[in-house]
Amino acid sequence: MYYGYYPSMYRGYGGYYDSTMLLILAGLLIGLLASALVRSSMNKYAKIRNYRNITGAEAAARLLQSEGLYDVQVRPLNSDSGDHYDPRTKTVNLSYSNYYEPSITSMAVACHECGHAIQHAQGYAPLNFRSALVPAVNFANKLSMPILLIGMLLGYNSFLMQLGILAFALTVLFQLVTLPVEFDASHRALIKMEQFGFVSSEEYTGCKKVLTAAAFTYVAAALSAILSLVRLILLTNGGSRRRR
Repeated sequence: MYYGYYPSMYRGYGGYYDSTMLLILAGLLIGLLASALVRSSMNKYAKIRNYRNITGAEAAARLLQSEGLYDVQVRPLNSDSGDHYDPRTKTVNLSYSNYYEPSITSMAVACHECGHAIQHAQGYAPLNFRSALVPAVNFANKLSMPILLIGMLLGYNSFLMQLGILAFALTVLFQLVTLPVEFDASHRALIKMEQFGFVSSEEYTGCKKVLTAAAFTYVAAALSAILSLVRLILLTNGGSRRRR
């Protein structure tokens, strides 16, 4: 049974305002807060050298060797962003500063990416599932918005709107699956840094703050995607009702 909520339209001086835009604004605000938090934490601890004076590249190499992952390479990127682990090439790719600088941030980020390499080596199920979703999500990302736009132009065509929402829902699923993958990689990183004596107790706290701030960006991305999906569903239901 459907209980009849659909997006309302408020008349203002310039016409009508879609109340569901509040969902988009909420998602943008959450994203901005997450970005500000991660920048603040990373910039703060990027200025503090770790007591062992080892770079992110050195920390990553030591951690990987300790785990017996000799087939995983550590590579520098040409920019100061984009840190990631690529399971296809088995490479830990670090931004220029995180690769070459001996800061707390560099160590935390490098060990986090190594956490993904360990997940890959151990066949961590959420990582495998996320990797399997990538082709479908990339395809759906290209089609979801055009399909939804055409559906709206055709008077909220039920089939096209539902198809577009289904395609967009894959993006939401990908964001949700990403959460356990990222949290687990950070958890592994913190354990390994402490286990191998990479950090002092104070530095451990700093690393944890950096990784927690970074994790919040994934939470924000997931919330933003969910809010966008809810908005699309409400718009579709509202458009269908207005056609009746």
